[in-house]
Amino acid sequence: MSANRQKWLLRYAITPVILLCPLIAQAKLNVVATLPDFGSLAREIGKDKIDLVVLGKPSEDPHFVDPRPNFVASLRNADVLIESGAGLEVGWLPPLLEKARNPKLDIGKPERVRASYGIRLMNIPTNVMRAAGEEHLSGNPHFTVDPLIAKAVAQRIAKSFVAVDPSNTAFYDANYKKFETTINTKLPWWRGALQLFQDQHVVAYHDSWPYFAHRFGVKIDIFLEPNPGIPPSPSHLSDVIQKMRKDHIKAIMVEPYQDRRIVDTIARSTGAKVVEVSQFPGGIPGTDSYAGLINQLVKRLADAIK
Repeated sequence: MSANRQKWLLRYAITPVILLCPLIAQAKLNVVATLPDFGSLAREIGKDKIDLVVLGKPSEDPHFVDPRPNFVASLRNADVLIESGAGLEVGWLPPLLEKARNPKLDIGKPERVRASYGIRLMNIPTNVMRAAGEEHLSGNPHFTVDPLIAKAVAQRIAKSFVAVDPSNTAFYDANYKKFETTINTKLPWWRGALQLFQDQHVVAYHDSWPYFAHRFGVKIDIFLEPNPGIPPSPSHLSDVIQKMRKDHIKAIMVEPYQDRRIVDTIARSTGAKVVEVSQFPGGIPGTDSYAGLINQLVKRLADAIK
């Protein structure tokens, strides 16, 4: 074979490899988050190094996310799955994982981030009866509205990304540190904004707020649902109205997927203000980030009960 022909063959053998190098270098992690709070924390850590799919919408009840056809494909192609791990998605996630058949996402692997691990969950039931409604055997799963817990979840996400994509360790670690600094900087203001209202009671539609209430000292302890997941009954609502009038309760918290008509009726009967809230970034205006969500929750609640 002539020298020129050898050079020609070598050039065309190497060229495809050279062209593929940028594609290999730019490969992103395929990340699936079950719910928007986990998706928001994943964005904080992964930024442009991940392709993110969030299954649930901020406007959906997280207990009853409507599975869509693309969910299985997203889970099948996922490099990382972020879920509650506390039973919040138990009604809809397991069948999707069964269909996806992605061994990367088996429980115990670094690709499977179970956000509740290592967190002391509140409201663990002592007796479980069907009549009690949405009993979560592990405890209340609505924990990410506590900023300190959100930091712990973000750190767990960063560790997963590092384990799966070690070449970008410095990137993920730096993004976690930035998120941690943001929370640490804002936390005194958040606490200060609600400090004057620690003795006041607040009504909520569903028991989504024990961690937020614990962190900021607000008593969110009266609910329009007689038990979690049980629709409000006329007799129970009558009891709530009487208690609100007696204790001069000024605010009712309602999330996007809850029955606003019931909330408005209670507000008219008691003179309380309706506070539109969400446990998920993107659920109410001005909440495109996790810090933005907590900002809005604190501000709206403080404005309503002052």
